[in-house]
Formats: sequence, structure tokens, C-alpha cells
Amino acid sequence: MCGLAGIYSKVGQLPYSEEHLAEMIKQLHHRGPDGYGFYTDERIGLSHSRLSIIDLEGGKQPIHNEDQSVWVVFNGEIFNYKELRQHLEALGHQFYTHSDTETIVHLYEQYGDNFVDHLNGQFAIALWDKPKNRLVLVRDRVGIHPLFYTEQGDQLLFASETKAFLPILNNPPQIDPKSLDQVMTFWSTVGARTIFSDIFQVRPGEMLVFEGAKKQSRRYWDWGFPEKGEAFNRSKADLIEELRIRLTSAIEIRLRADVPVGAYLSGGLDSSALTALTKPMIENLNTFSIGFQDEQLDEGEYQNEVIEFLKTQHSYLLCQNDQIAENFNKAVWHAESPILRTAPTPMMMLSNMVRDKQYKVVLTGEGADEIFGGYDIFKEGKIRQFWARNPASKFRPLLLKRLYPYLNLSNSGSGAFLQGFFGQGLDQKNSPFFSHIPRWLTTSGCKQFFSDDLKEQLKDSDPIAEFKAEMPDAIDSWDYFNQAQYVEAKSLLSGYLLCSQGDRMLMANSVEGRFPFLDHNMIEFANSIDPRMKMHVLNEKYILKQAMSGKLPASIVKRFKQPYRAPDAAAFQAGGCPSYVKELLAENEIADSGFFHPKKVQMLVKKVESGRPTSYKDNMAFVGILSTQLLHNQFTKKSNNL
Repeated sequence: MCGLAGIYSKVGQLPYSEEHLAEMIKQLHHRGPDGYGFYTDERIGLSHSRLSIIDLEGGKQPIHNEDQSVWVVFNGEIFNYKELRQHLEALGHQFYTHSDTETIVHLYEQYGDNFVDHLNGQFAIALWDKPKNRLVLVRDRVGIHPLFYTEQGDQLLFASETKAFLPILNNPPQIDPKSLDQVMTFWSTVGARTIFSDIFQVRPGEMLVFEGAKKQSRRYWDWGFPEKGEAFNRSKADLIEELRIRLTSAIEIRLRADVPVGAYLSGGLDSSALTALTKPMIENLNTFSIGFQDEQLDEGEYQNEVIEFLKTQHSYLLCQNDQIAENFNKAVWHAESPILRTAPTPMMMLSNMVRDKQYKVVLTGEGADEIFGGYDIFKEGKIRQFWARNPASKFRPLLLKRLYPYLNLSNSGSGAFLQGFFGQGLDQKNSPFFSHIPRWLTTSGCKQFFSDDLKEQLKDSDPIAEFKAEMPDAIDSWDYFNQAQYVEAKSLLSGYLLCSQGDRMLMANSVEGRFPFLDHNMIEFANSIDPRMKMHVLNEKYILKQAMSGKLPASIVKRFKQPYRAPDAAAFQAGGCPSYVKELLAENEIADSGFFHPKKVQMLVKKVESGRPTSYKDNMAFVGILSTQLLHNQFTKKSNNL
């Protein structure tokens, strides 16, 4: 895990020096505090900030091939680098380091652009082919590591984070109205968009090639599923055995490091499964977890049960509400996107504790819910499909009460709520977005706070149509359950969980997260499984639970899925709001930024300040408005003074 930044001159001599590159990469010091590296020639400038994990002494980047015709800067890990090195040396390639990075330049020499197909890892890569004046930008298959680019005249700027562009941009970045509209629908932008106008991201599983003024894009990998109705012939026993083998292998290869590796432990099935399978490989395994004052949010009871069962060395952080409010502005600075929940902030605080304990690497369980169907949204989709076959039924929607034991759905008005919320889009059961329509419509409630001017700018905006344009043609042939998995992977997973709540909050404190469930071999295996083995009736992650039976306490394997949540508006009530919150949500500041309606926002702020209960929509709106105002202040207003 590191940071990279660079400049490519599409036409003529590069007008920037190493000093300019140094200004860019210094913005990413948090991603790589162990040293900087640079390479420049007449057309390219590459810079790198290093977090030393493999080949501590010899792995300094940029890295080159034998004749220095190919150069690379790289953020992430190539987990199968040992096998690749052995293969490449047998073909005659000569290595001068012991790092995983060097395999990239030799693979490119050997296989051209197909080098990426040989990589098992998580990565953002910038590769320079000097003889061909050719820049290759590549992002890992699922989007664990970020990679951004923008054009300024004849120059292409690229970096791990957009803040690296600030020192050399002619004009400060502006929040894009359509991107904000998308975030307030899906929690993330769509495709190559970012929240800033004219700054783009390399998509997960995408390779971009720049040769002079010419740009080419290709998707080298994507999630795929069997056609609907295709026969599944594997027995449960065979699937369980293969799942254990693949997951153990994915963990084992991710323990390759020249520094200690720990593990996040939430107390849920996913992180507990990783911990259980990792413990035999690391005798004195250190685990890390977070808890909250609110008992409804805290999972300490389950964490302690797993710790006692597996005998790990454990560190626990109790996150106070006022700490979330105090650190939220820093979390947004690192996220570089509006966020609709405060949940990333405690994750940033947790990675700080990990770093204080002298750890640079942790295993974490993201991805299991997406590949094995663990979220409530998959259960909702299953029930709603059943309901859609008889939309007039009064009884079928009542099945939804079984999904949320932690919500009060036993009162007389709950039936109307279920009809109103989950009945949205019931007539679109053949849409690949069927499972997500109620959630997207609920999130879109944040837009009631948009200013009149912004609403006018967005009158022709259609976020769902833009998302649909990103969908593969094959999606219509998949089972509805697999459609929901794909949509989730392309929205919340890559656009929020792996960036705003994952990479950015880890790297804020120079900690690398590794994700065994998102090994592409694991994903391809899971995608081939009959959906009924992922969700058995309404028992989520059924096959994973079966695989972990006996390896964890039964109460952990069988416990009801509890999503990770943190206090939202409530975090800004206890003890009063920090001064920055009051300043940014003041009526004149809201009017000045132009995104939101000043009077409506003031009513919401007063409701939060009063301590009155806030709804799900109010929570999202408050956090979304505040994070947008923070971004505007941090990137647009302040960068004017750089």
C-alpha cells in the first residue's frame, strides 16, 4: 500500500520538474510515510510515496526492467509475486530487487497489456513504456485501490488521490452537480465519474492506455454469473470443501509480508471466519475491534466470544460520540467524497489504533456479503419478488417483518410502512435494479434539501439511466439474485465500502487492508454457486455458515446479520456540535456554496441540535449536507489559496 502521482505530456516536452512531482506526492504522505521516489524524462514524471511491507530495503519505487525502458509506480500488493518471479526467471528475465513490484515490468515485457491477467492482487498501477511513449493505467478487479486522472492542457495528471492534483491545477476542483445527484441516489458516483468535474477514476477492472493524444480503454475483468435456469450440479459437500480450500488459500497468500499482519474482528461471521482460518497460520494473532456507547450498535459481546474461543491477542477501541464529530472533517478530507453516514470515521480511528500498535497490515472481511448474499437487501429482493407475483396480497409483505428484529415493526402502522417503503418499484420485477429501487428512492429523499438552482441544473439528470449504461448486456440473462449482487458490487462495494470506508480510512493512518473474500478466484467460485445455496430460504450466506460450522461458536455462525453502523446525527448532539459544523451549516455558508436550500437546512440543523429523534432520511441528509459542505470548503475554497 503506497501512493503514486505523475504527469504525462501527450504532446512535446514535459513542462514540469521533479519539484512539481514532489509537491504532488507530499499530499499523499499518509499513504507512504517511509520515503519518496521519482523518475522523469522528456515525456513523463513519476513519483511514489512508500509504505514498506515487502522487500523493506530494496523495494523503492519507481521500479524498472533490465534496460530501463519500462518503469512502474504501484500502489498495493501482488500476492502471487513469488510464483510469478520463478516463472519469469525461467523465461530469462533478470531481477534486481526482491519486491512484488518488479514482477509487473517483466510481465509487461513478456505479455504486453495481458500482464494484468496474471496478477493476483489489489493494485493501482502506472506503467511507462518509454520507447513507445505509452502510459498504462490499471486498477484492480474490484476497486480496492483508487486511481484518478485529469487533463490540463496537453498534460495528463494521475494519482492515488485527487488531492495530489491541488498543487498544480490551474483552477480549484469544482463539485459536479450530476455527480452529487448520483451520490444522493447510490451513495457513490457511477462509472468513471468522481464528485469533482473533469476529474475521473479508472474503473475497477479497467485498463487505460495513453499514446500521445490517443486514449484507449478496455475492461479486462468483470463479475460474471451463469444464465438464469442453468443447472447447478455440485453437491453441498463439494461446495463446502472447495470454499474452505479457496478461502484458506486466499488468506495464506495475503499473509506474505515482511512486517506483522493482524486482523479486524467485528464479531460478525465474515471477520470471525477469517480470524478462525488465520489463527493456525499465526499463533499469536493480533485482532482489532471497535465498539460504541449505544448498545444497539455495539458488538462487543460477540467480539469477546470469538476472542475467548480463538484465543487471539486483542485490542479494543470504544468510540465516543463526540470523537466521531471531532474527527468527521478529517474523514471527509481523506474520503474525497460526500458520505451519507458517519461510519467511515470510527474506521479511521480504528486504523489509528492499529498503527499505534505497530501494525501496517490487517486482514478484513469486506466482500463476503456481496459474494455470498449476506445483506438484507438480498432478502428483501427475494421477498419482494414473491410479493410481486401477487402485488395485491396483504400477507406477503408481512414476511418483511422477519428481516429486522432490531426495528419496531410490531405496531399497527407497520403494515402501511412495509407497503409504502418496500412496495416501491414492485411493478419493475424484471428490472436488474428491482432489488435496489426502494433504497435508492429513500436515499433520494436527501434531494429535497437541494437548492432551487441545483434542481434546475439537474432537471434533465437521470442517475439510474447513467447507471444502466454501465451494466453489461448479459445482466438481463442472470437470476434476479445475481443481478442484485452485481448492482451491489458496482455501487456500494466499489463506490463506498472499499474507498470511503475502506482504503481511505486505512491509509489515513498508513495501514494496508487485505481482503481475502475479494480474491478474484474466490469471487469467480462464489459466482458459480446456485443462489439457493447462498440464501437458503431466508438464511443468508448459507454455504459460508455451513463451511464454518464447528470452527466458530454456534452462536456466531447462526447470529442474525447485524450491519456495521455508527451514530450519525446523534454524534453531533452530545455536548454540542464542534465549531466547524456550525460554521459550515450556517445559513450564509449554505447559500454561498449553492448546493442546498438555506432555510430547509436550518430547520434540519435545529432538529439535530435539539436532540429530538431523527429519522433514517434525516440522518442521511444531515451527514450528506455536512460532508458536501466540508468538501467544498476543503477542496474548492481553500485550494484557491494554494
